[in-house]
Amino acid sequence: MFVPFCQLVYEKCQFLSLYSDNFKIYMKNSDTLIIIPAYNEASNIIRLNNSLENNNNNWDILIINDASTDNTKKLAESSRKFFIINLPINLGIGGCVQTGFKFASKYDYDYVIQFDADGQHIIDEIPKLLNSIKTDGADVIIGSRFGKKYSDYKPSLPRRIGIKIFEIATQILIRQRITDSTSGFRAYNKQAIKFLAENYPIDYPEPEAVILLSKNNFIIKEIFIKMQNRQSGTSSISGKGAYYMLKVLLAMIMTAIRPRIIGSKQ
Repeated sequence: MFVPFCQLVYEKCQFLSLYSDNFKIYMKNSDTLIIIPAYNEASNIIRLNNSLENNNNNWDILIINDASTDNTKKLAESSRKFFIINLPINLGIGGCVQTGFKFASKYDYDYVIQFDADGQHIIDEIPKLLNSIKTDGADVIIGSRFGKKYSDYKPSLPRRIGIKIFEIATQILIRQRITDSTSGFRAYNKQAIKFLAENYPIDYPEPEAVILLSKNNFIIKEIFIKMQNRQSGTSSISGKGAYYMLKVLLAMIMTAIRPRIIGSKQ
């Protein structure tokens, strides 16, 4: 039920954005697309733009503005670095990211980097993910905050407990240890892009997507990357810890017991 709705919204947003005053036609300039979902991230967009300006890269960068109520749209559109899709209604993180995968699939990108707008992810770490997805034989590379003893990232105790619970659940369900299944800093190859353009979890999707991909024979690997704490703004799961935990665990279990999706990776 969700995919056709997301498809409808995506097509509407694509039409509006491709024929806006800023973009008469979309010009693909790279084999790599950086997907950045954003909801009320005005306080972080300028910092993100400055980081990209100081980084020598030729990646295409797509911001999906999830019907933000602050100045995210205005600030993102003021940058020449970004191509913007402004969703007319709030879809949540799952629909927002899936819109990015649909865009990447339509324009036939070889690689996608999923990157958060909240300041946790570091631009200079992107080449590590890209190099790994190109050379390690995986379909998906997850950037883990916990691959080494030393890390500048210091999550709160409740968050560390939650991540550990997801790690244990993932190991039980797919027989693979994923230390940071909540990480939204990921790289995908073309097969994974095509699959996730049509099949992506709706709410709080990262842990569930790990199960979905593994269930459908995609190879997942982790590498250690540096992260930092959210720079400003509020997380979408703030104040919803117990609800988030139960909902995601149930979704992971249901995904694990469902049959493989027809047409998935052989």
